[in-house]
Amino acid sequence: MKNVLRLCAESEVTEGAPFSVEIEGIPPLAVYRIDDEIYVTNRTCTHGDADLTEGFQEGGEIECPFHGGSFSIKTGEPVNLPCSKPLTTYPVKVIDGIVYIEKPTRQG
Repeated sequence: MKNVLRLCAESEVTEGAPFSVEIEGIPPLAVYRIDDEIYVTNRTCTHGDADLTEGFQEGGEIECPFHGGSFSIKTGEPVNLPCSKPLTTYPVKVIDGIVYIEKPTRQG
């Protein structure tokens, strides 16, 4: 499995509590659980330098802790102002209880 990165155990990710992951060479990541599905986005808000894992997750949205803007966790698209630039999202694979993403081909 050369083209994937191991992020965490699926059991570490609970609904409503984004999980923070740092891997050298890629931007910090946030891992989310929504209705038993796992999603991964960049962890830093695109509007300000805020850690989204310190924000508030409600259903499929994550709210920035600095300015209250929010994003769709599934698509990365901004939902509420002042956020206007989408988050980078990553395809997720869960194999034997471990969460993986494909290695990003570029920094994002």
